[in-house]
Parts: sequence; structure tokens; C-alpha cells
Amino acid sequence: MSLEGKAALVTGGGQGIGFATARHLLERGMAVAVLEADAWAAAVAEAALGGLGPVAMVVGDVASEADVDRAVGEAERRFGRLDALINNAGFGIWKPLAELSLAEWNRVLAVNLTGAFLSARRAAPVLARDGGGAIVNIASTRALMSEPDGEAYGASKGGLVALTHALAVSLGPVVRVNCISPGWIDVSGLKVGGAAPDALSAADHAQHPAGRVGRPEDVAAAVAWLIGPEAGFVTGANVVIDGGMTRKMIYV
Repeated sequence: MSLEGKAALVTGGGQGIGFATARHLLERGMAVAVLEADAWAAAVAEAALGGLGPVAMVVGDVASEADVDRAVGEAERRFGRLDALINNAGFGIWKPLAELSLAEWNRVLAVNLTGAFLSARRAAPVLARDGGGAIVNIASTRALMSEPDGEAYGASKGGLVALTHALAVSLGPVVRVNCISPGWIDVSGLKVGGAAPDALSAADHAQHPAGRVGRPEDVAAAVAWLIGPEAGFVTGANVVIDGGMTRKMIYV
């Protein structure tokens, strides 16, 4: 499948799944703009990605309307088009409910959910302009199941799944909108800061029905498929990429 000559914007593309996605799309012939809040991660990513194809790196906050406008505008200026938006930026705060402040709750929702809304609203007219495009939101299996102390993160990702089908109905048929909910994806090797990748145990892998922990490339490949022509009949979907864990009955 060729994405040659097309352009994408990846939010949170300086590390982790976002970086792997930007790299994967560049390797398939796309030009890629990245909106990244961490200036250090942005610099490291730009150096690593620059040799693969056209890259436009924008340092900014996805929860800022002005920064989102700047990122989409830079993609238009540099590439003359925008064919795909990957709403990947996100983070979590894990605290007991009684200790989670309103400011922390609001910040998680601002980045994980409002940022996707702002990006979709700004990018949609540009995606539609050149004959249609695609949006992929990166949610989480935490939208479907929980561990303790994840209220803000789970709510934001559940909202992102719902935002996906709302946007799919509103923007179709010109713009398709889908969602990916990753499970355990080992991104430790794609984090800035110099820390060594996590040492995964045999038990970590074996507990997954697929036999291993996920890799960022698993998600990146699904993104490429969802924004490409072979997924032309797919919209409003939530694709769970978790090695089968959400389908496994676990009794202690």
C-alpha cells in the first residue's frame, strides 16, 4: 500500500507511539508534520526523522487552540496539503480519587480529549479540500477496562472513543474517522531521557494470548492501514490492539 506524496500531522510525535507512527509514515513516502509539547523530545525526533523524508516539527501544546492552528498551518505551508491527522498526544495522572485535584483532572482531559477535538476541528476543512482524508485517534484499552486510580485517564480515553464515532458521522463521507485502542505497548525504547528500555519478563509476554507484549510498530502499521485506501469502507471503528488481553477472563 502506497501513501506516497501524501501528508500527515501526528500530535505527540516526539516519542513513543507517536514517534513510531511518524517514522512509519515517512518510510512509506508521506510528508509528516509533528506537534510535540516537549522541546527536547521534538529536537531529538526531528534529528532522527529528518533523513527519512519531509518533516515539519512544531513545538506546542495540543490543548492550545493557537498551537494547533499553528501546527496545521505549518503542514499546509510546508507540504501544500494534509491527508491524515493522527491524534496521538496524551498522558495520564494516576492517583487515588481523593487525591486527584480538579486541575489535574482538567489537564488530562484537555490534552487527551479536548486536544483531539481542537485538532479535528482545525484540520477537517483541509483534509476535505483535496478529495478526502482520514483521522485516527489513539485511545486506550483503558476506555474499556480499568485498574485503580485511573479515573482521569480512563474518562479521557472513553470520551475519545465516543468522539471518534461522532466525528465519523459528522465528517463522512469525505473524511473517515477511526480510533485505535492499544493495550500494553512497550514504548520504553522510544522515550527521551536516556533510560534503558524496560526488561520484559517471559511472564509479561506469556500472559498475552498473542504471546508477547505489543510494540509501537504494531500501532503504527494499523494507523497506516486506516488512513490508506484499503480501509476506505472503515469509519467510526475502534480497533483494539492489545494482544487479546481484553478478551481474556482473568481470575485470581
